[in-house]
Amino acid sequence: MKAAYYDRQGPADEVLRVTDLPDPHLGPGEVRVRVYVSGLNPTDLKARTGFSSAMPFRRIIPHQDGAGVIDAVGDPQDAKRIGERVWVYEAQHGRPSGTAAEYVVVPSTQAVPLPEPVSFDTGASLGIPALTAHRCLFADGSLSGSNVLVHGGAGVVGTAAILLAKWAGASVVATVLNAEQAAIARAVGADLVLDRRADSIPEAVAAHTGNKGVDRIVDVNVQANLDINLACLAPGGIISSYAMTNATDELAVPLLKAMVRGCVLRFVYIYSVPAEAKRQAVKDITSCLMSGAYTPHIGLKVGLDRIADAHLALESSSVVGKVLIEV
Repeated sequence: MKAAYYDRQGPADEVLRVTDLPDPHLGPGEVRVRVYVSGLNPTDLKARTGFSSAMPFRRIIPHQDGAGVIDAVGDPQDAKRIGERVWVYEAQHGRPSGTAAEYVVVPSTQAVPLPEPVSFDTGASLGIPALTAHRCLFADGSLSGSNVLVHGGAGVVGTAAILLAKWAGASVVATVLNAEQAAIARAVGADLVLDRRADSIPEAVAAHTGNKGVDRIVDVNVQANLDINLACLAPGGIISSYAMTNATDELAVPLLKAMVRGCVLRFVYIYSVPAEAKRQAVKDITSCLMSGAYTPHIGLKVGLDRIADAHLALESSSVVGKVLIEV
C-alpha cells in the first residue's frame, strides 16, 4: 500500500516520507478500512515533533482520524460490515499505524458507520475534534436551553463545539481573532460572534444572556481566558479546557472568584475519556450527522504526496479549518 511514515521525530519536511509499505494484517475484533480521506490534528504534530513523548515505535504511519470503506474483517461474524462506509477515530493511538495510508486496521468499534449522504471529507473531520467537543459540552448533562461560550470558534474543535451545541438546543457565543474567523463561526451557527481584540466579552455575554451568564465554556486557551471565563460564567457553570501550548504549562486559579461562582474546571484529554462517554459521543455525533446539522469548515485538502505541506500549514497556523489528506 502507499503510505506516509516517519522513523524519527522532527520537522515535517525532514522526517515525513511517502512510499510503498506492506498491507496491514487483521487480528480478532479488528476491521481493515480502505482510507479515502485522512484527517490531520494538532495531536499528530505533537507526536511527530516529540511534544507528547519519544518515538513509541520504530516506524509510525501518522494520523488518528479518517474515513473510508471496510474491505476486510478479522471476525467472520463481522462479514456483513464489508463494504460499509465508516469514519475512524484514534487509529494510531497505542499503535504504529494510522490513517495516512491506503489501508488502516482498527478495532471494529473505532470504525463507525458513516451515513450515506455524509461525505468522506466530513467523516475524516470528526474523530478527535468532535469527540473532544462532545466531552467538553455534554460531560455534565443536557444542553437544551443552555448558554455556551466557545473560545476559538473558528478552530476545528471550536466549530465542532458550535455545531454540536446548536444541534442540542443551546445558544452559542463564540470568540475569534479576525473577520475571516468570524465568518466561519457564523457559518457554522454561532448566535453571537465576538472579537477578542475589540469587544468587551463579559459585557456582551451579559447582554446576550440577560445577565444569566453562560453554563458551559469550551476553551482552547484557558490560561489566557480564565479571568474572562469567570466573569462570564453562570453560578455552577463549567469551564472545559482541551489544549495547551507547552507541555510544562501551569494554571493559577483565583480561588475566591472560582468559589463564589461555584465553578467547575474540567480538563479534557480525549485519549483518557471513559469508553462509555465515547460510546455516547459516537451516538450523538451520528444523530447530528443524520440530521444534516454537522457541516465542518475545510481549510485545506491535499494529496498524500503533499502530507508534509499539510503538516507545515497546520503547524504555522496559515490555514483556518480542518486539514485533510486525500489518500
